[in-house]
Amino acid sequence: MLAAFIEETGPPEVIRYGRLPDPQAGPGQVLVRVKAVAVNPVDTYIRGGASFWELPFPFVIGCDLAGVVEAVGEGVSRFSVGDRVWATNQGLLGRQGTFAELAVVDECWLYELPDGVDFDTGAACALVGVTAHLGLFREAGLRAGERLFVQGGSGGVGSMVVQMAKAAGAEVMASAGSPAKAEICRELGADNVVNYRMASIAESVRQWAPEGVHVFWETQREPDFDLAVEVMAERGRMILMAGRDARPEFPVGPFYVKECSLHGFVMFKATPEEMRRCAEDMNRWLVEGKLRPRIDRVMPLAEAAEAHRLQEAATVEKTAELAGKIVLHP
Repeated sequence: MLAAFIEETGPPEVIRYGRLPDPQAGPGQVLVRVKAVAVNPVDTYIRGGASFWELPFPFVIGCDLAGVVEAVGEGVSRFSVGDRVWATNQGLLGRQGTFAELAVVDECWLYELPDGVDFDTGAACALVGVTAHLGLFREAGLRAGERLFVQGGSGGVGSMVVQMAKAAGAEVMASAGSPAKAEICRELGADNVVNYRMASIAESVRQWAPEGVHVFWETQREPDFDLAVEVMAERGRMILMAGRDARPEFPVGPFYVKECSLHGFVMFKATPEEMRRCAEDMNRWLVEGKLRPRIDRVMPLAEAAEAHRLQEAATVEKTAELAGKIVLHP
């Protein structure tokens, strides 16, 4: 099979595109003919040498896929050859990734792709959708009628947060860095949007939610805790999902006096049962038209190194902009 893989960690240039042996489905595993994959920031961290876990070289990169079942291993009961499926949580914890023509996925991490939902959508929603769902419902316990603020509502995770919060009956305010991105947030369903280059986030949130927001979702690598605590309501919940090297100041007094709570999490530590609950809701919202990914561009898998350069420039170096996901086709 053709695959994008690495034999050592380093810059995007270490990504090779070439042939590897076809994988085989073992007991409890499913072999998927990959139709689309998506790039995530965590892919660039792993490729760059973040020592989260030991990598099996040659290592196929990538977390997400959508495709068609090619074969099933012994004991697989939920899937049959020809089923349309999607998956995430691959390329993590020592598992091989998805950037290949074929990928083996443990049955517990694989989900049905509903009829009428295309492969690009399935791949682009995968990791970011599960991340948003876990943060909103398992961590924050978001309820209908509550108010939520999300930093960067047009990005990969941010766009999922906006749509899922609206699907759950919450009111949503998002920040954006340009008029075009602000319009994207509105199209996704945000009730209010602040362009942080033109107006104060704190003042805008106070005007929109005088008693504070119930959930503050931080997508940035350098969280502003003073801002978050200032605009959160009593017993507000703050979600952290990025910034592994960040060491910001923290307003301890105002935080505990308001009885706020801080929730940090990573999606790849969720159990199969937790992730399946996410997938069930996501599939329902996809069918109902309440959830759709922001796809910035589609590229061939052979250009995986360039896709990594673009993703890194946007999320780490801040020298480029992406309004959504990069999707690759094998």
